[in-house]
Amino acid sequence: MNNIWKPEHFSSPALLLIDLQNAFFEYPALERQRATLLKHCQRLINTANEYDLPVFNICTVHRRDKSTWTLSMLEDDQGFVLEGTTQAQNLAELDLRGSQQIIKHRDSAFFRTVLEQSLRTLGFHSLIIAGVSSQSCIAATAGDAFAANFRVAIAKQAVASEDPHFEKTTLQLLAEQHRQPAVDTESLINAISRPEQSE
Repeated sequence: MNNIWKPEHFSSPALLLIDLQNAFFEYPALERQRATLLKHCQRLINTANEYDLPVFNICTVHRRDKSTWTLSMLEDDQGFVLEGTTQAQNLAELDLRGSQQIIKHRDSAFFRTVLEQSLRTLGFHSLIIAGVSSQSCIAATAGDAFAANFRVAIAKQAVASEDPHFEKTTLQLLAEQHRQPAVDTESLINAISRPEQSE
């Protein structure tokens, strides 16, 4: 990680918060990590707000008419995170004031959303990604960010998975294949607040 973590590229990043919604914390393995995960997410949110950096609250929400459902949802005839439900709401502990919400229907936050256009318009080229789950929506978003030539750091203490072994493999793959390091919260904050001291 030391070879690919370049804090000078993350002095002015956008923060992407992925699927911090009630539905995903119905899984016991994620619920057990909830308090620690949200503590680190909130620290990143607060830092982004302090330095006037954009925070994107990216949520999975599906329509009741099935028009946005995935193939597996259609095959099972089982909806998930449906609009207007408690499942679709953000976790109550998070203070997301000032964030921009983007609704997605697939794992990647870039797939058929306005995210890339918004980042280009604002002039941001580096991203910090936090949220759940590491092996699915985090990985898919990070992969599409790489394809779009955004630099990415994964907020190591602000992501979580139902399967820690799968998570470890996923983060290792992102680091090795895409040069997207998993970085601790303190280092990310230092890169933003004290860029001259973070190298």
